Formats: sequence, structure tokens, C-alpha cells
Amino acid sequence: MLTTNNHLLTQLSPDDQALLEPLAQEVELKQGQVLYEPLQPVEYVHFFNGGMSSEIAINRDGHQIEVGCIGHEGFSANFAVLGVDRTPHRSFMQAGTTALRFPAADLRRAMRESETLSSLLLRFTHVFMIQVAATTLADGRYKIEQRLARWLLMSQDRLGPELPLTHDFLGLMLGVRRPSVTDALHVLEGERAISTERALIKIRDRSKLEAFARDAYGAPEAEYRRVISPDWPRS
Repeated sequence: MLTTNNHLLTQLSPDDQALLEPLAQEVELKQGQVLYEPLQPVEYVHFFNGGMSSEIAINRDGHQIEVGCIGHEGFSANFAVLGVDRTPHRSFMQAGTTALRFPAADLRRAMRESETLSSLLLRFTHVFMIQVAATTLADGRYKIEQRLARWLLMSQDRLGPELPLTHDFLGLMLGVRRPSVTDALHVLEGERAISTERALIKIRDRSKLEAFARDAYGAPEAEYRRVISPDWPRS
């Protein structure tokens, strides 16, 4: 049986866990560590025990914005389970963790052997696509305070109430300048939804963050509960 805190892997049957166990290697992933670069072949898929990775879209001029994040609810490089070996995106760890690493080719072979394994991994890929779409909607239709509240809620779902994040980093995640991030943080802090220290944001009142985010937050999380597991997020 797999020893893991990955919420997706814990949904597997004993037979599917036994199928994956010989393929698994536990590795440590550090904050800032790159998982894959644009259009470079991806050899491994990581199922996170914690932490959080960030999926970044980059244009020709080098402008970057986050389009999705993944923690212990899923796995990196979900395009690999679709038979694709690379992506135009970049991925790196926002917060470090341990993970179970699987060679992508071996994981695809295991999926061909088990319909139930294949179904679960493809359902998570579907949920991640919903998250990317929700991020696009939020970036195009919601104010910075709502987008920030949404992103902090998503971070809390994966990391807990203390988030080791800088203003510059949040600017990258939201695709805005640092002063806009600072102003939005001051609004949320003034409402006592969060408190901020140097490179650290603490969630003080989740219900207030949810009120700020409105329906910018919740659709991907509801879809995860519908198609994978009813008890996520845990926070």
C-alpha cells in the first residue's frame, strides 16, 4: 500500500495502490523548485503530500501569470495522463513538500492496465481544467480584491491559515503590479479577514474572505467534491 498524504491517491482502491506502489519514489520538493519548463519533455508526475505548485502561462515577451495551482488534492503535469509529453506552461513549487514521483510513461502504462485508476486521474485533469477556466473568468471579470481573496482561499485549502507569500509573488500570481497587491491586502486587512507580516499572510476570518471573493471562488472546489471526493477542501 502507498504511504501518502495525497488526497487523490487515498481515493484509490487497494488493487490500484498495489499497481502503483512499485513505481513510486518519495522525493523532497523545495520552495521555488521548477517541475517543468515550457515545451521541455516531462519525465515525472508528482503527487504532492502537501505544499503547492503553480502553473504559469508565459507569452513571447516573458510576461507571466498563474493559471492554476495544485496541492495535496492532485498531481503535477496532468497533461501527461492525456498522452502529452510537454506543455507551453511552466510549473514550480510555491511551497515545498514531499511527493510521490512516478515516471510519466510508467504511469500511463498503469492507467492502461486499470480502468478505475485511469478514470480517477482523468477526473482530476477535468477538475484542473475547470480551475483554469475559473481563473480566466476571475482575471477578466472580478476586481483585484475579489481575485486576491479567491487566491488566498485556494492557498489556505492547500497550505493552511499561514501563507509564506510576498507582495511580489502575489503580483505574479494575479498578473498585477505590486502596488495593486499592497492596496488589496490593506483592504482585506482592514476588514480583519487577514493579517500580514514580512513574507507571511495569516488568514484570520475565512468567512470574510469568502464574502469578498463571492462566486469567484468555489466552482472548481465543488466540482472536485462532485466527481472525486466529498470531503475536500479540508479547511
